[in-house]
Amino acid sequence: MSLHIEFITAQQEDARHPVAVIAYQDGILGDVARTLDAGVAGALSRNLTPRFTGKPNNHALLHSERLIILIGAGPETAPLPAHEQAAHACQVADRQGLSTLTLRLEDASPEGAARAAFGARLGSYRFHRYKSSPSEQERPLLQRVNIITTAPEQAKAAFERHEAVAAGVFLARDLTNEPANALYPEQFVSHMEAIAPPGLQVEALDVAQMQDLGMHALLCVGQGSARDSRLLILRWQGADDPQAAPLAFVGKGVTFDSGGLSIKPAASMELMKQDMGAAASIAGLMLTLATRRAAVNAVAVLGLVENMVDAHSTRPGDVVTSLSGQTIEVVNTDAEGRLVLADALAYCERRFKPRLMIDLATLTGAVMVALGTDYGGLFSEHDPLSAQLIEAGIAEGEPLWRLPMPESYQQHLHSQIADMKNVAGIRFGGASIAARFLRKFVGDTPWAHLDVSSPIWRDPANSALAPPGATGYGVRLLNRFISERYEAV
Repeated sequence: MSLHIEFITAQQEDARHPVAVIAYQDGILGDVARTLDAGVAGALSRNLTPRFTGKPNNHALLHSERLIILIGAGPETAPLPAHEQAAHACQVADRQGLSTLTLRLEDASPEGAARAAFGARLGSYRFHRYKSSPSEQERPLLQRVNIITTAPEQAKAAFERHEAVAAGVFLARDLTNEPANALYPEQFVSHMEAIAPPGLQVEALDVAQMQDLGMHALLCVGQGSARDSRLLILRWQGADDPQAAPLAFVGKGVTFDSGGLSIKPAASMELMKQDMGAAASIAGLMLTLATRRAAVNAVAVLGLVENMVDAHSTRPGDVVTSLSGQTIEVVNTDAEGRLVLADALAYCERRFKPRLMIDLATLTGAVMVALGTDYGGLFSEHDPLSAQLIEAGIAEGEPLWRLPMPESYQQHLHSQIADMKNVAGIRFGGASIAARFLRKFVGDTPWAHLDVSSPIWRDPANSALAPPGATGYGVRLLNRFISERYEAV
């Protein structure tokens, strides 16, 4: 059941419903909480004990004439954003078995209320498609959220844009959470064809078409699978000038990664269904742009393959010729994502001549070693583009950290028999060397590579905005990047 969200004024509030308000760190009640505190003879203030200090992810319950949920918002000078406050409050309410909650946050403006609703919506996501009977702990119990605002109709209008973003995030999560026997390259394409809103153009190249083009780097990854590879192209033409160069987004979509003949260890291999999470996030981004009728031209090129093992699998030591004409010695078949992206990037640059290209990929474990679980790695030689992406990531809580990709690292990809190898002969700097490999296929187009191996998936969850599993990381970041930097005002 979808969470019902309604915007109301303070005068319309039903005083019988449980209500959530915030407190700041160091025992400072918010203005709304102070008003409520006066009505309950200071009982809220007395809850500010060492167990509840107003820190993020901290909460307290007060049972008076109505249940009051006190949510920690962090320092008063730099509180958690409204959408995170709301998501936390709804999570607490759901765990308490509440069906209805009123949110009275400090920012009651239409945009503040819309952001709160956005957080409530993101936190309500569940993936129970394959559960014949979800348990009580798994089923969301919270059914309705009333959000106090000064202007309900304006808040409702502002929320429509956020709803479009949430729809893109949910699509990305759904696709990434799907098991690999249900979501494979052809099915990914079919799903996008089925759900594409008006104006979102869906095109797919099959194996024969890619062979004719010379996309042998991408094709060599999937040739050991019974599932045929696809190149999925999604186009949105929203700018006033339909001929204007588009913003381009290229995604790694390995629907299952066994490692090929360089097979992975059995432990946690079931998580390799999420190796297409970056392509899923870009699909979610394109759905968002089309749903909110974004005033920009954008194109997505998604390389969809399954990396499996059989007699036709690419062997370590094989040499393939990429679409760009450059030859690659495939030293390790488990470094498959960069092969997929090599042809997808070259195809995108050649066909669409974009204004810029950003690729998103669960590319290396090395970036996880470098940055841990929260950050995506950013690699680019373009300083303004890098700065814009970092700023968008901070604003949306999907942070990036820029890492080096010096030209000198190209030496580590030297091959005796081809133009390059797909992996280095050293252990160190794996994420940077992988980015250097990709640099060979983007031409002169401004380009950034986002290695999102860790934040695309969370188990356990570390935020009320998403349950364990797929996060949809990248949809919000890239949507804000487009909206603030490249969309016509």
